[in-house]
Amino acid sequence: MTSNLTTKSPRLLSLDVFRGITVMAMILVNNPGSWGHIYPPLEHAAWNGCTPTDLVFPFFLFIVGISIPFAMETKKADPSTHMTLMLKALRRAVIIFLLGVFMSFFLNWDLSTVRIPGVLQRIALVYLICSLIYIKTGYRVQAVLAALFLIGYYLLMTRVPVPGGTAPNLEPETNLGAWLDCTIFTSAHLWKQSKTWDPEGLLSSMPALSTGLLGILTGTWLRQKNYTSQTKVYALLGAGILLTGLGLLWNVWFPINKSLWTSSYVLFAGGLGMLCFMLCYWLIDVQGYRRFTKPFVVYGVNAITVFVVSGMMARAMGRIKVNFQGDKASLNTALYDTLFTPYFSPINASLGWAIGYVLLWMAILWVMYNRGILIKI
Repeated sequence: MTSNLTTKSPRLLSLDVFRGITVMAMILVNNPGSWGHIYPPLEHAAWNGCTPTDLVFPFFLFIVGISIPFAMETKKADPSTHMTLMLKALRRAVIIFLLGVFMSFFLNWDLSTVRIPGVLQRIALVYLICSLIYIKTGYRVQAVLAALFLIGYYLLMTRVPVPGGTAPNLEPETNLGAWLDCTIFTSAHLWKQSKTWDPEGLLSSMPALSTGLLGILTGTWLRQKNYTSQTKVYALLGAGILLTGLGLLWNVWFPINKSLWTSSYVLFAGGLGMLCFMLCYWLIDVQGYRRFTKPFVVYGVNAITVFVVSGMMARAMGRIKVNFQGDKASLNTALYDTLFTPYFSPINASLGWAIGYVLLWMAILWVMYNRGILIKI
């Protein structure tokens, strides 16, 4: 599944490593032993603001964008291949979208309440639209579109009244994006923690496209043959610092907010993503430090696969009932209370469980990698 969002040849090892680190972080923050005991950096910001956890998803969309030029640039040069490229992008996007819906449906088995927006659904949408934009436009148009999406979203959220007489606002349940999600999906198909808005809703997908386009521009820059690797590193460093600074500046008027995917958040997270990727690129592909990379590569080359299957396994472990200490308990609870709770403080037991889950999947992916098993769409 993941390999089709990446390059085949040439392949940037640093991109696989950065993707692997990002997916490991996704699994870590999604699987604490106890949701009541989590270190603050491993939680999302309550609303405005940004924690390290809030950077994980935009980093992945940024990576999806980087990979598009590596996968498509050669064929893009021939206009006769464009329809084939677009159909392949559509096929992959549909499959990823359906995987996201299936993850929501898995073990709930109730279509009337299945969540329609979601992480994979947004990945699919951003991948598809950004691919189409990349195939049919050049980098200048892509940069302009990225800016227009950010400015347009800012104006929609802060200037357009919410139907029903509500003034423009950025509150969770009354902003324009929440109104649109409730109108189109109804509360039954939204994020179950709120039922009145969704962090992966429709309107906030507009600035998420800019996150993907920042990745495309980064990938296009890396594909340039007229510049040295050192020049590319310096350019990414400067651009990353500039974007991060612009995000912090825009935060004054349009707060950094992951749930709303605000324009300031796109610039801030995109800048930090660029800087983190630049560091990976410099260390691995420029300086040649590669001995430490395999644990991350095994995650990176099967990223979507492990995200889907690990999420399904976690849900299944929460539903399977076993006899534990004379009572019925979920398999998840029984293992956690046996292996971690007696030996650590509550917060460290919770972290230990999450780390253990990441290591379990690393072992599985290591075997798959050694056997050449890459699950593709």
